[in-house]
Amino acid sequence: MRKRFLLFAVLSSVALAAAWDKAENWVRVRSPHFVIVSNGNEKQARRVADQFERMRSVFHQLFPHLQIDPGSPIIVLAIKDEKDFRALEPAAYLAKEQLKLAGLFLRTPDKNYVLMRLDAEGEHPYSVVYHEYTHLLLSKADWMPLWLNEGLAEYYQNTEIREKDVSLGQPSTENILLLRQNRLLPLATLFAVDHTSPYYHEENKGSIFYAESWALTHYIRVKDYEDHTHRMADYAELLIQKVDTVTAAERAFGDLKRLQSGLEEYVRQSSFRYAKAAAANDVDDSTFQAQALSAPQADAVRADFLAYNERAADAKTLLDRILQEDPNNVSARETMGYLAFRQGHMEEARNWYGQAVKLDSQSFLANYYFGAMSLNGTVSPADEAQVESALRASIKLNPSFGPSYNALASFLGMRHRDLEEARMMELNAVQMEPENLSYRLNAANILLQMEQGKNAAAVIRSALHLAKSPEETAMAENFLQHAEDYAQAQEKSQQFNEHMRAEGSQVTANGSVPEAEGDSPSPPAEEPVPKGPYHFMVGVLKDVHCNAPAMDLNLVSNGKTLGLHTGNYFKLPFSVLNFTLNRDLNPCVDLEGRPAKVEYAESAGKVAAVVVAIELHK
Repeated sequence: MRKRFLLFAVLSSVALAAAWDKAENWVRVRSPHFVIVSNGNEKQARRVADQFERMRSVFHQLFPHLQIDPGSPIIVLAIKDEKDFRALEPAAYLAKEQLKLAGLFLRTPDKNYVLMRLDAEGEHPYSVVYHEYTHLLLSKADWMPLWLNEGLAEYYQNTEIREKDVSLGQPSTENILLLRQNRLLPLATLFAVDHTSPYYHEENKGSIFYAESWALTHYIRVKDYEDHTHRMADYAELLIQKVDTVTAAERAFGDLKRLQSGLEEYVRQSSFRYAKAAAANDVDDSTFQAQALSAPQADAVRADFLAYNERAADAKTLLDRILQEDPNNVSARETMGYLAFRQGHMEEARNWYGQAVKLDSQSFLANYYFGAMSLNGTVSPADEAQVESALRASIKLNPSFGPSYNALASFLGMRHRDLEEARMMELNAVQMEPENLSYRLNAANILLQMEQGKNAAAVIRSALHLAKSPEETAMAENFLQHAEDYAQAQEKSQQFNEHMRAEGSQVTANGSVPEAEGDSPSPPAEEPVPKGPYHFMVGVLKDVHCNAPAMDLNLVSNGKTLGLHTGNYFKLPFSVLNFTLNRDLNPCVDLEGRPAKVEYAESAGKVAAVVVAIELHK
C-alpha cells in the first residue's frame, strides 16, 4: 500500500496566512458519492465531480460484488494552481528538489480526502489517486493477499477516463524497466509476502515486490481475456474459501514453474495490451448541487484537511482566525476537537465536539466522537441521554459508518440494557468492517452478558485470524478461554439441574438443593442491580474471594477501599494494558495484588458496587 502522507513539519504560519488573505471564490459541488471543494470556477468543479462519478462507475462494473462506497465520505479538494496546492500538500514535499505532486489520496479511519491540481500535467497525473482509490475499494476484501491487492492498485493506477471511453491497465514503464534490470522473486515467495515481510516496504514504491505484483496481475488478466478463461476469478474464489495462497495459485494457475517462466517472458516483450471500455452513461450531472462558499466555510474545509494531513500548527492558525470571525462555526469546532484528540487531550476534544453537537452539528463524526469519548470517562445520569442521542444521531446521519454502531452497542452493553439491540448494533458494525477484531470481541462480550457462552466463544474463535500482532492474539485467546470457561460452567449447571429434576429433587434459585424433603427453598443471596452512574477508578485489587460464579474483591486507591461484586465473573470483560499475560487468566488467583483500572456502577441495593469491566496494568 502506498504511504499515506502522514508526514511531519510545518510551513510558516505567517506565510500561510498571507497566501490565503486575498479574496477568492470557492465553490462546493455535491454529487451522489463525492463532495468537490474548489477555488476554480463552478464549471471546473462540476467536471471534476463528473470525472470522479465516472471513475466510481467504472470500478462498480469491474468489482460488482464489492461494496465500493466507503463508510466515510470522499472529499475532493480541487485546487486551481501550484501555489495554492503547495499551501495544503504534505509538508515533506515543500523542500527544494522534492517530487512535485499533482494529486494525492489521504485515507484515515474516519475521512477520505483527495487533493488535486486543476492544472496538473503529465501522462498520468492522478495515478496516485486511482491507486489509493483501488485500495479503498478493496479494503474490505480481507481474504485478498497483499500481492494481489497491490497488483490491482498498480494495474488501475494508470486509468484514463475520457468523455466516451476509458483505458484500463496501461503498462507502467517504470515497473517494466525495474523488472528487466532485476531478478524476479519466486512466485511462492511473492504469494506469501505480508505486511511483516522484508520484501514489502510501504515507503519503497520502486521495489521489486510492487513491480512483480503489477506484472503478474497484468499477465493473468490479459491471458484470461485472450484464452477466454477465468483463472483470476477462480483464484479469488479459492482464497475466499480459506485455501492458502500458494495452494490456491497452483489450483487456479497451474504449475508455478511454468507460470514463472511465462511471466519472465512477458516482461521482456516489446508491447503490452490494455483494455478499453465504454465510458459510464449512468452519471447525470444535472443532479449535482453547487453552492458558493463563504471565506470562513472554505477556510474550515482547508483547516480540516491540514489537521488530517499532520500540519497541526497551520490548521490551528487558520482555525483561530475562523473562530475569531465566526465564533459559532461548527466545522471549526469539530476540527479543534480532532486536533485535541490527536494530541491526547481527550477532555478538551470532548468539549469541542460537545459544543459542535449543541450547535446542532450535522456532522456524523462530531456526534460520534462526542459520544465515543464520553464512554471513556464517567457519564452522569444527566449526561447519559445526551450521549445516547449523539450516537443515535451519528448513525442516522451516516448509516454506513461502523464505529457509531460499535459505540452505541458498547454504551448499551455497559449499562446492561437493551442487549438484543446492542447485539444487532454490533452485528451491523461487523458487517461493515469484517476485518475489525475489536468489533468481534465486543460482540462476544455482549453475548456473554446475554448468557450465550457457546455463541460468544464461537464468535471469538472465528475472529482469531484477524489478530495483527502478538498482543492482539494473546488478548483474543485469553478472551476465548474466558468465554469457554463460562460456557462450560453454564453446561455443568444445566446438567446438574436436569439431573436433580430427574431425581425429583427441588432446586433453588441459586442452584442448591434443600437439605430435607419439605424444606422451603432458601432465598438467593441479594444480587446487586446496577443503577448508575458508571465510574472508573485506578488502584490495586485486594481481598479477592470467589464463590463461583460470584466474586467479591476490593479496589484500594489513595488509602480508600472500594468494595466490588459481580454475580458472574465469567461475564466480566478483562483486558490488559502494556504487558502480556504468560498464561490464561484465572481471576480468582491472578487478580490479587494487581494494579488495575476498574469500571463499576453504583448498586440499587446496600451492597458493594457492581464491577463492569477490569483493565489490568503492568
